[in-house]
Amino acid sequence: MNPKSNITLIGMPGAGKSTIGIILAKYLTYGFIDTDILIQINHQKSLQQIMDETGYLDLRRIEENEILKLNIKNHVIATGGSAVYSEKAMAHLQRISVIVFLNVAIHVLEKRIHNYATRGIAKSVDQSFAQLFDERQTLYKKYARIIVDCNTMDQEETAEIISKKYHEVRIG
Repeated sequence: MNPKSNITLIGMPGAGKSTIGIILAKYLTYGFIDTDILIQINHQKSLQQIMDETGYLDLRRIEENEILKLNIKNHVIATGGSAVYSEKAMAHLQRISVIVFLNVAIHVLEKRIHNYATRGIAKSVDQSFAQLFDERQTLYKKYARIIVDCNTMDQEETAEIISKKYHEVRIG
C-alpha cells in the first residue's frame, strides 16, 4: 500500500480547491489545511497585503516555506495556485501526498473570479489571467498524480470522484 496518507489539491484560483477540499476531508474523515489561510494566520496579513508590500515573488517564497513545514498525515491540503512554481514545495507534497489537479477551463474560472485585482493572485503586474492560466497548466499537469476535469461537475461530485481515484491510487 502507498504510504501517502494525504491528498493535495492544486489548480488555478477559482478552481474550488478550498471548498472541494473541505467536502473531501469530511468524506474521508481527514483534517483540512488551506495553505493560503496558513500564510494569512502566520503573517497576520492578507495575501494581497503581502504582495502589495513585498511583491508576488515574496508571496511565492512564503508559500514555499509554509508547505515545506507541513508534517501531517490524513489531511486534505489545498494549496495556493502558485505553489507549483516551487520545485522544493512540490517535491515535498509528492512525498507526503497524492497530488490532484482540479482542471477547470479558463472561461469557467473567469465567471467565478470577480475580485481578480484584489484576490492575492501571485503574478506579475503586467501578466493577464489568460497568460497566467497558460503558464500554470503545464506545471499542474507535471506534478499531478490525478487530474480531474471539474468543468461539468458540482463540488460534491468532484469530491466523490477524487475520493474514489485516491483509493484506487493508494491500493494500486
